[in-house]
Amino acid sequence: MNNTAKYTREEAKEAFANLLDVMDTLRQKCPWDSKQTNQSLKSNTIEEVYELVDALSNEDDNEICKELGDVLMHVIFYSIFGREKGTFDIVDVCHKVCEKLKFRHPHIYGNVVAETAEQIEDNWEKIKQKEKDGNKTVLGGVPKTLPTLIKAYRIQDKVRHVGFDWEKKEQVWDKVKEEIAEFESEVRHMDADKAEQEFGDVLFSLINAARLYNINPDNALERTNRKFIKRFNYLEAKAAKQGSKLKDMTIAEMDKIWEEAKTFDN
Repeated sequence: MNNTAKYTREEAKEAFANLLDVMDTLRQKCPWDSKQTNQSLKSNTIEEVYELVDALSNEDDNEICKELGDVLMHVIFYSIFGREKGTFDIVDVCHKVCEKLKFRHPHIYGNVVAETAEQIEDNWEKIKQKEKDGNKTVLGGVPKTLPTLIKAYRIQDKVRHVGFDWEKKEQVWDKVKEEIAEFESEVRHMDADKAEQEFGDVLFSLINAARLYNINPDNALERTNRKFIKRFNYLEAKAAKQGSKLKDMTIAEMDKIWEEAKTFDN
């Protein structure tokens, strides 16, 4: 057990059991909780996960703790639905994830030797395809509903594990340039459908470049989103302070304030 933990194993079990009791009570007595189903709750689950991601991005430990609780609540909710249908319950959920973790870590629970994170990661996809109920194809485990940017990264990362990758990472830049040229060509031809297709190829190649250079493209784009929001809020506030409306300002006037906003990035 981690020596930094503030609780005993028995306290952890008691806390989890208390949450199970509360959830069972709400399912039986609360009009809202009692009518929920897999389908009615899933959009709320997505929202809760995004709220957790926000807290993680902000490194806000208090919010992370709170949002983890909300996500855990949803895990138990779906387990209750399974128990009511007689298909599975929270005990099955715990057993299955433990079984999966042990199977995927043969260097800990078996006699496989893997001394680095890279060695473990290289074996990961091969191990997953050997699981009893695992994916039978390399890309079979990529969720269809993943956000498209994250999905592209996961696709590229998965095929990398079976050797489908550039011999040298620098080679990716020729592909990026090729895709940009093809996109520009379709734009000049005024073919909207093909331009959209080629723009997708541009994004896919850039995400591939990010992967090869150990950059998380989703994190990178979110940093740019936040930076843009911060700068635009400054622009909007400064304009209002000057008694101006953005729609009445010239690009040159707005750009001057925008350059001021850049000085506050760090």
